Amino acid sequence: MDGLGIVAGGGELPRRIAEAAASDGRPVFIVAFIGHTDADTVDGFPHAWLKLGQTGAALQNLRDAACSDVVMAGPMRRPSLSSLSLDRRSVAALARAGTRVFGDDGLLSVIVEEIERDGFRVVGVDDLLGGYLASTGVLAGRAPDRDDEIDIARGIAVLRALGTADVGQAVAVQEGLVLAVEAIEGTDAMIARAGDLRRDGRGPVLVKGSKPGQERRADRPTIGEGTAVAAAAAGFRGIVVEAGATLIVDRVPTVRALEAAGLFLVARSFADPA
Repeated sequence: MDGLGIVAGGGELPRRIAEAAASDGRPVFIVAFIGHTDADTVDGFPHAWLKLGQTGAALQNLRDAACSDVVMAGPMRRPSLSSLSLDRRSVAALARAGTRVFGDDGLLSVIVEEIERDGFRVVGVDDLLGGYLASTGVLAGRAPDRDDEIDIARGIAVLRALGTADVGQAVAVQEGLVLAVEAIEGTDAMIARAGDLRRDGRGPVLVKGSKPGQERRADRPTIGEGTAVAAAAAGFRGIVVEAGATLIVDRVPTVRALEAAGLFLVARSFADPA
């Protein structure tokens, strides 16, 4: 068993992981989800299309494909539990998990536990794709000034508080005012909402990072060119991400889009907001 199993959400990351593994001569099997995974993701690769909640079938497919490692990649729109057709394995896992399933990280941790329960090793995206994690420094545009730092510190403090309740990975702050926090809608929709609420003057700052104790193999904060375009359209002045924890997809076009719009991008440790 040396194959790589990819539990694929949306976006380009699952496909990139598959192509990178295949170029190294490693067998790949993709578990794709109806209504969530892009059709192009599985093109040319062994795969199975399943519904969310078919945990037993997903694990059986990974076993049949002789996978040893499993990676979870790509965003998924989280449905309500009542809308899922849960199989026996899913029901048992949720019963063991209790209230943990109400938070995004809690639910993902439960999924990781179930995968590991069957003897697979769960790996992170950054274990398979090098160069995606944000390194400390100014990555686009200018360095933050004193007013920026006030909003950045406020954003980090809010993220810490929300993170303990397993809510969101991003917040928009303008002149110390929290315009929006990320909930179930995702970062880009939150950015648009914050744009509708922003005050006159300097635009808001987007602060994005991981939750305390987050299961990083299953879900890392991620930005990309789409985030940059959304932030520019909503009148933001910059983005701050947690260094060593945040994935930047398509770094060159992301930086190019930010600089063209006059926005900054900074990565720093969130342990010390200053």
